[in-house]
Parts: sequence; C-alpha cells; structure tokens
Amino acid sequence: MPKQVGVAKITGTIGDITFYKSQDGLMARQKTSFNASRFAKHPSYERVRENGREFGRAGKTGKVIRSAFSNLLAQVADGRMISRLVKAVFYAQKADTTSDRGERSIITGDATVLEKFDFNVRSPLGAVLLAQFTTEVNRATGTLTITIPAFTPLKTINAPDGATHFKLHSAAAAIDFVSETYVTAGNSSAAIAYGSQEEAAVTLRQNLPANSDDPLFLVLGIEFYQQFNGTLYPLNSGNFNALTVVKVEL
Repeated sequence: MPKQVGVAKITGTIGDITFYKSQDGLMARQKTSFNASRFAKHPSYERVRENGREFGRAGKTGKVIRSAFSNLLAQVADGRMISRLVKAVFYAQKADTTSDRGERSIITGDATVLEKFDFNVRSPLGAVLLAQFTTEVNRATGTLTITIPAFTPLKTINAPDGATHFKLHSAAAAIDFVSETYVTAGNSSAAIAYGSQEEAAVTLRQNLPANSDDPLFLVLGIEFYQQFNGTLYPLNSGNFNALTVVKVEL
C-alpha cells in the first residue's frame, strides 16, 4: 500500500486515487471498478462469496468473544486486536471438516486454536508474566481456576517504567455461539507492589453455571499502576497491560 510522503496532507479522491488516513499514517490507493450485482450472482465469484460468508461469521464470533471480556479489554490498547482476532477465529473455523464451503463455523471447528491468543500483541502475557502458572477447569461445578505459585515480582514481572504496583486479572466465559450470548465471571488479585519481596501464591477462581454445554474460555491478564501520594493510578497507556486466552475447554 503506497504512503503519502510529500509535504501536503491530502484526503479525498483525485482522479483514480483515493487519499485517506489510517493507523499507519496518510495512505493512498487506486479506485477499483466493483460491480456488486455481478459479484452476487456470477459463478466465477462463488469461492470469493464463500470466503466472504465465513469471514463475516468469524467477525460475529470475534465480536461475541470481545463482548464477553469487554471489562478487561477496556484496559488493553491494541488497535489491530479486532482484525487479529477475526483471523484467529477464521483459522478455528477452518478446522471444521464436516460443513459445506462457506458454512464452516467455530462451533464445528476447533475453538482451542484460540488458546494463547494475546489481546495485546505489544505486550504478550508470556513476555510480561514469567511465572509458570496452572489452569484447572471443572465443567461439572463450573469452576475455572488459575494458580500462580509464590514469586518475587522483580524477578517474575517485566513491568514498564514508572510502574510501582500491578494487579493480576482473570475472567471466564461460557459462550453460546449460536445465540451469540454468554455468561461471564471474573476475579482479580489485590494490588501487589513491584519489588523484591516474596509474594505468596495467587489463586484466581471464577464460577460459571455448572454442567454448561457451551465452550468455556479462560483469560489471564496483568494491569500496571503508579502510586502517587498513597493512591494507585493506572498507567496512562494500556500499551503495557497484557491479556491472553490461557484455556479453552470444549
């Protein structure tokens, strides 16, 4: 994709070239002649239409997942997270070996493909939290648990400049992709000072409805704070906060 590098900042269309602003700066692209009627009916576009339906379905699925974890996602800054999530869901759909072309979905695909998906690619959980944590899912009781063994923050957490404290966040969701509904539960640690002290093990437990037939998703994240005059303030930018899918139970 060409970029504008001149002094003039242009938006709009000149001739066959459209100028616009994106996350990557001022961009330029050539106009295309698109015939919507031909695209909708002509046999030569059938594969494209099938892919379009599946991408559309992936987009709806990604939206449901984002909604289920919206409280934690509000603290994470990644402008390309939505497109990355849609792409990951699309690959999960491709594991569907029974549906016709254009009809594959995450329901008959493999949602476990989403395990280790980082909602913030700038701050992946594996690069921020160095502790070896464990997950446990009890579908019969609806209990999902994350356990982080005793740790020393300075040795275990890669914190950004200015951070004096952090919290560990977790959330679980039972998601019905047919009705596009979900049930969520969350838990957080107390604020932990970023220092050389030995911290006790942290257990984050959340309870969903027992014996749910829906896929269960479990996420773990970390949020950084700065203490000022005895009060903790979230760091202005969510660029350093991590949030990752750590378990998917089908």
